[in-house]
Order: sequence, then C-alpha cells, then structure tokens
Amino acid sequence: MGIVTPTNKEVLDFEGLHLYHAGISNCAMRVRIALEEKGLAWTSHHLDILQKEHLTPEYFGINPKGLVPTLVDDGVVIVESDDIIDHIDKKFPSPPLRPTSEEGQEQMYEWMKLAVNNHITAVKPYIYYHKVQKFMRKTEEEQSEYEKLQSDQDLKKFHTKNSSGGGFTLEEVAQAEKILTDCFVKAERALKDQDWLVEDQFSLADIAWVPLHFTLIRAEFSFDEYPEINAWAERITKRESFKKAVLDWWPGFGG
Repeated sequence: MGIVTPTNKEVLDFEGLHLYHAGISNCAMRVRIALEEKGLAWTSHHLDILQKEHLTPEYFGINPKGLVPTLVDDGVVIVESDDIIDHIDKKFPSPPLRPTSEEGQEQMYEWMKLAVNNHITAVKPYIYYHKVQKFMRKTEEEQSEYEKLQSDQDLKKFHTKNSSGGGFTLEEVAQAEKILTDCFVKAERALKDQDWLVEDQFSLADIAWVPLHFTLIRAEFSFDEYPEINAWAERITKRESFKKAVLDWWPGFGG
C-alpha cells in the first residue's frame, strides 16, 4: 500500500520521523528495529491497541485501515510494515539492511512479503485465539462504529469473527498453525548453513520475521522442532536494536 493521502491533515505538518505504533504489535516491532539499526531519531505516538486506542476517526484519518504501524516522514504518510522498512533502508542507506546482489534482494523481498501476507490468515488468528481475543472483542456498538470506519473487507470479516460469540474455532487455529509451520520449515531449511535468511547477511528479511518468533513463542507456538530458527533468533536478541525496539516496548499480552 505504501504512501497514502491522509484525511487527518494534522500529520502533513510533521517534521522528521513520527511513528504510530504499539508495543505489542509484531508489525510495529519491525519498524522500530529498522529505525534503531539506522540510529535514527524518531517521535513516538504510542497506541494501546488492547485498549482499542487505534479505533478512532482521527487515527483512521491517518491510516485508512486503522492499523499500526504508520510512519510519517516529513509529512509523507507510509503504511504497511514491509513498505515502511523498505522506505527507511532506501532513504537512510547506512548501514545497509539489504543484500548487494539483485538475486539476494529478490529473495529478501520474497521473505518480507511472505511475512506480511500471512498476517491476517495465520498470525492474527493464532495470537488472537491464544492471547488477545477477549481483549479485542467489540460490543455491538463498537463493531458498528468499526464497520463505518473500516473499508477493508478482510479486516471487517476478521473482526466480525473475533467479536462473535465463539470467536475463532480450533479448526481455524489449526489451519493458521499449518500455514505458520510451512513457513518456519522453509526458514529452518534456509538457516541450516548460514546465520541469516538471505546471503548470510542481516537484512530486512530477518527484521520482518524475528518479531513473529518473539510474539508467537509467547502465544504458545512451539519452536522445539526448529533449532536453527532458535539460534538465529538468539543472535538477533543480542543486538542492541532488538533490546531498544522490542524488549523495551513489550507490555505482555495483558491479564
């Protein structure tokens, strides 16, 4: 989706880097890691999504899907975490967070898209079912207001399901787990003979995937069968950017 034109014109006057984000959001973690890897100064606009602080007309006027993260770069509004981290790396190329070869960059983008494309079909259902479903359910009034704000049909369907009496079923969660398992089998294979997902260089591919490991393992997803992934994640957790971008913002999944 990339650059959007906001209806909330307040952000057009922002100078520098402003990030709308949530400590609990794995998508926002990606952006914070990229910003910290670059050593960039940024202004925080934190939204507690468990308290539904992102579900307001004001925020939908900035991000038309009402999701975090949103980056505002000198008044330019960029949404979708993969597009945001790509923008950051291109605008601030040092240190580089992409392979030098064209083939390596293509592989990097494939990993990034895979992470993003599985978000609503697998990551969200799994985490909602195990950890946040009860916090994110909407009343009939809240659901009605949400549907007025939200134009994305997949998100409408997702939140209607989450707010229904039964929420997500075991069968739906099992399907989400299968999608995730297929992805992690691929990642385990890629990491067998190298430290990083692409060309043995820490890149946006790793930044796109490590938040999923971090949040899913805290949502009862087992990584016992993935020793290479666990070793890869441990290497990343030792980076200062991970501490500042993930651990320092992590609030837990609530009570």
